[in-house]
Amino acid sequence: MKSNEEKKLLIKIAQMYYEKDMTQNQIANELGIYRTTISRMLKKVREEGIVKITINYDSSDNFTIEQKLKERFGLKEAIVVPVGADQPSSMKLKAMGQACAGLLDRVVNDEDVIGFSWGSSLAAVIEELQPSKKKDVMFVPMVGGPSGRLNSKYHVNTICYQAALKFHAHSLMIDVPAIVEKKSTRNDLLASPHIQEITGLWNKITVAVFGIGSLEIAGKSTWHTFYGDSVIEELEDGRVVGDICSRFFDENGVPVQTALTERTITINLNQIKKARYSIGVAESLEKVPGIIGALKGGYVNAFVTTEETANAILNNL
Repeated sequence: MKSNEEKKLLIKIAQMYYEKDMTQNQIANELGIYRTTISRMLKKVREEGIVKITINYDSSDNFTIEQKLKERFGLKEAIVVPVGADQPSSMKLKAMGQACAGLLDRVVNDEDVIGFSWGSSLAAVIEELQPSKKKDVMFVPMVGGPSGRLNSKYHVNTICYQAALKFHAHSLMIDVPAIVEKKSTRNDLLASPHIQEITGLWNKITVAVFGIGSLEIAGKSTWHTFYGDSVIEELEDGRVVGDICSRFFDENGVPVQTALTERTITINLNQIKKARYSIGVAESLEKVPGIIGALKGGYVNAFVTTEETANAILNNL
């Protein structure tokens, strides 16, 4: 069968199944195709993107929890996705990604400058973004690259580039690490024209989207992979509970000066605060101390998380 004929058949089967509510047996009888073949072709229409299935998490019954989070932390938005605690991390990330992508679709305007951090939560957001018709949007990385080894799909450059493709927009890439060996190296890099172009845009960010890290996360996590063991050893003095874009803070959200502070190439937490929307995307019980610190510090005015994490936050106040 020619590829275009096969695609027409796939579309026809998708219409019969999803729009006309026909059963697989009914489709098989009408088209003279084995039911097992129909089943395989329905799987193929999803794999090839002919049909995209999304879950409307806004229809959940978490309104009360969301209101409590908004009132307690003065948030513009709180989105709590109803994913069971026993579900795999991949499902939790996908649900949060869909919710945050929907939020971005609502709040992004023409000519916005959108800052992204790195990580699995942000990668999930990008996967769920739908093509946008917003005009003259710019995507900019808010932090340098990893000190350790990191899957390329979680890198801030990958995230900004893929977001720009979805929005038919522009993006910049940051070609320096988040943490360098010496303060003098950091100063030299910050003086370069390319990095100055990026740091200049940090003051113009209107929408910031970021994950929230925590020292409580298990050792094999993406967070540990980003920083590497030597960097983490410098942080374990008992004060730091979390970070946003490699800016560390304590349990009350107060910034913590560390041996890394003057060696770090990243946005300032006050610059994130100034964004029209500063969107934190994070979940897991291990991250709760870090998330609470970020919320108390006022660095987040829109928060996307899971029901399990939201309840843990409210129970730990």
